[in-house]
Amino acid sequence: MNLIDIQQDMRTWLVSSAADAQERLGAHAAKGLIVYQNNYRAQLVGCLQASFPQLRTWLGEELFLSAAIAHIDSHPPHAWTLDAYGIDFGDTLESMFPDNPDVHELAWIEWALSESFVATDAPQMTSEIWQDIDWDTARLSLSPSLRQRAVSTNANDIWSALEDGVAAPESEMLDAVGGLIVWRNGFTCRIRSTDSVEHAALLSLRNDARFSALCDAMIEHLGEDVGVAKAGALLADWIAGGIVVGIAH
Repeated sequence: MNLIDIQQDMRTWLVSSAADAQERLGAHAAKGLIVYQNNYRAQLVGCLQASFPQLRTWLGEELFLSAAIAHIDSHPPHAWTLDAYGIDFGDTLESMFPDNPDVHELAWIEWALSESFVATDAPQMTSEIWQDIDWDTARLSLSPSLRQRAVSTNANDIWSALEDGVAAPESEMLDAVGGLIVWRNGFTCRIRSTDSVEHAALLSLRNDARFSALCDAMIEHLGEDVGVAKAGALLADWIAGGIVVGIAH
């Protein structure tokens, strides 16, 4: 058995406790293998705890640990850094808690915040960029740190309360499906709820960056006069907040 075979069997044992891998590694290694496996699993649990602290509080220690173990059993690490280990934890949560969208949305908030924090820095917009803009052809650039999703619960209120260390509200379904956006402005990550119109507007920009296409999307939702005015108001708000970070013309 060469070194690569030993390494592959070691990984197989850590991930799945495969009996054939243990047999090839030798009976004398059994106790040591268990120590390594315990350390491996404990480290991955620690990664998930660090990535989802408020979700852990919301679920409670026992349920969170059960979810973490289920995830570890089905999702071995696949990236070069353990910081990326929680990227598909939401899939495990959706499987374990199919009727609890608040859990899925809380997990998304925490992961989106972590991704946003390490996203590529966005250039600062200057006043010169506004000069001589042809709004018929202008193209808007969204912050690389922006994350968004549709939401159906008050997960944002729950997360904010847990983050502030105060009593969290009961989970509730929203009257209408809305959106959540997470982004980084300078060194500060921000989170904000959006209505369905703003959520649709940001989605339209991801598909077509032209300001004129944004206006068309808003006109479709709200009518011509209100739609154009809404597109302008959203753009001003996004620029002020660091969500739109560039205009090409």
